Amino acid sequence: MPVIQKRRSRDLPQINERIRFSTIRVIATDGEQLGIMTPQEALQMAQEKELDLVLLSDKADPPVCRIIDYGKYKFEQEKKAREARKKQHTADVKEVKMRYKIEEHDYNVRVKQAARFLKDGDKVKATVMFRGREIQHSDLADKLLKRMAADLQDVGEVQQVPKREGRNMMMLISPKK
Repeated sequence: MPVIQKRRSRDLPQINERIRFSTIRVIATDGEQLGIMTPQEALQMAQEKELDLVLLSDKADPPVCRIIDYGKYKFEQEKKAREARKKQHTADVKEVKMRYKIEEHDYNVRVKQAARFLKDGDKVKATVMFRGREIQHSDLADKLLKRMAADLQDVGEVQQVPKREGRNMMMLISPKK
């Protein structure tokens, strides 16, 4: 048997009979100010036009309500929220891997890759991998990562300084704002 949860009145949208204020400022569908009145009077006007009385701002003094079609209003709000979500860019973390004995051309390719990622608004995790006894030369890897940070300083800034994690040394660079 499904459990039916009773919705609290504060969770429900403030429309029609749920508006509990002594006086409210009412705005018509065309944006015209109808003045300050009681919620009962405003609700009667809304019902005559076969529309809803919707609370827009309860922070104002007196609270502001509008006579509109609530279904249409709710749809418009959801549409705006969808558009906003579509336009926002989440910063992903892209990784550039290399070894500390990297050749100059390969290094330049990695720097260009990292610069492209930073320009796209993503963070870059630069990783230097060690194999076998190479881990003894972590100072060379540190020098390489600091050189990369210097080469990328015009498009990004170091968010996390080079540090060793197991058999890797990594550094995090975020795009400049």
